[in-house]
Amino acid sequence: MRDQKSIKRTITRYDQGEFSQVEDDIVTEFPLTIYINEEEFATMVCTPAHLEEMVIGFLASEGVIRFRREIKNFQIDEEQGFAYIEIEGKINTQRDFSKRFIGSCCGKSRQFYFQNDVQTTKTSTSKTTITADQCIKLMKMMQATSHVFKGTGGVHNAAICTGDEMIVGRADIGRHNALDKLYGHCLLNQISVRDKVLVFSGRISSEVLTKAAKIGVGIVLSKSAPTDLAIDLAHDLNITAVGFIRGGSFNVYSHPERITM
Repeated sequence: MRDQKSIKRTITRYDQGEFSQVEDDIVTEFPLTIYINEEEFATMVCTPAHLEEMVIGFLASEGVIRFRREIKNFQIDEEQGFAYIEIEGKINTQRDFSKRFIGSCCGKSRQFYFQNDVQTTKTSTSKTTITADQCIKLMKMMQATSHVFKGTGGVHNAAICTGDEMIVGRADIGRHNALDKLYGHCLLNQISVRDKVLVFSGRISSEVLTKAAKIGVGIVLSKSAPTDLAIDLAHDLNITAVGFIRGGSFNVYSHPERITM
């Protein structure tokens, strides 16, 4: 099961007035249920690769843990689709994690958060800047390494980069999962992200922007569009959001001072 990102299936293809039977690469969809201290916490539907990274990143983004060392025991049963986590102390109830909270974001505007986001979302202190050419180069670099997407067209891609190179890239059917895998990788390998750039294939929604803030980056690059709430959050959380990076152009929606000539 490990790293089985796609499988081949026989399909019927229509092309130029004719039907034919061909083999096609289909992205794998895999449910993973997480138990914490013997209690069911969440089920994630994901691409079955880098599962430990995804679980670690997910738990950190949800505020269950801050560091890998807080986990006393970690086991994944890939055949049955379960992850068993043991941590010290009690965690908040699942209701707390899904409870809506409306409040002041950085004292500037009323924004939408879940209860746990209040504790885990961070205002960026990044001083990193990158050039316009680097924005375009990093997007091309991520897309060039997106082999699962090229084969299946069924995953989101994300990468943590410096201004000049890609440090790690991950793909998943779920855009949040791809980001959790990056976060988990950075936690497991003690990679500081404050001076790094997040490159992403999908649209920048408020949830994606919040996830980026939890990871700790100051710049988010996307080939797609942001939402209005994501832009509001980006302004408030001091994150530079760049979208529609296609060809030789892009749009900067917040904190443009980090993007230079």
